[in-house]
Amino acid sequence: MALRGAAAASMASASSSFIARRRTPIFLSIPRYFKLKAHNPPTYHANSLLAIPIYRPGFQCQIRAISQAAAEIEVSKRESEEQSPEDWKIKMLYDGDCPLCMREVNMLRERNKTYRTIKFVDISSDDYSPQENQGLDYETVMGRIHAILSDGTVVTDVEAFRRLYEQVGLGWVYAVTKYEPIATVADAIYGVWAKYRLQITGRPPMEEILRTRRKKGEACKDSNACKM
Repeated sequence: MALRGAAAASMASASSSFIARRRTPIFLSIPRYFKLKAHNPPTYHANSLLAIPIYRPGFQCQIRAISQAAAEIEVSKRESEEQSPEDWKIKMLYDGDCPLCMREVNMLRERNKTYRTIKFVDISSDDYSPQENQGLDYETVMGRIHAILSDGTVVTDVEAFRRLYEQVGLGWVYAVTKYEPIATVADAIYGVWAKYRLQITGRPPMEEILRTRRKKGEACKDSNACKM
């Protein structure tokens, strides 16, 4: 009897221990992850056994900034024809592939809706014609800002900005650059920006850009892809 009772007690103890372990939820063995802000959604490893979120702060903001800049360039290219008045007083030759440049172009374009004095010409367009712009080819205009007055006069550097701003009621911004030695200093500062503009905006060297454009031009001669 004593032996039977000891065996029964041992079985009961083992059963209770098993039941206790069974009552412990399995998911409690998986650590809980802290809550994150809703504007920073997680990404996941596709090959993981468990879908463990990996958060990269700022990654989404970078993508959003790049997408926004690209969208601004596309919108600006579509609007270039709409913002080209026939009775223009000055023509702005700009690089439509330059994100930073386009911020200033868009500002001038917005103000030009009232003044209607600036004609905007995108030199990065496949339709850009040096013959229609005082013989200024793509490489020359990429080197620094160029503007053409209605009488055919070509102005460059800070003077070009001053003339453009004057046409949309913002002449006071560059008014001081009319006088020496400020004019010389301003041109020197702009020259540094123009020289390193491509590197600053994360674009390839001029030689590579020109090579790509030549290849594209040759491809366009053999097909109608560029005319669509």
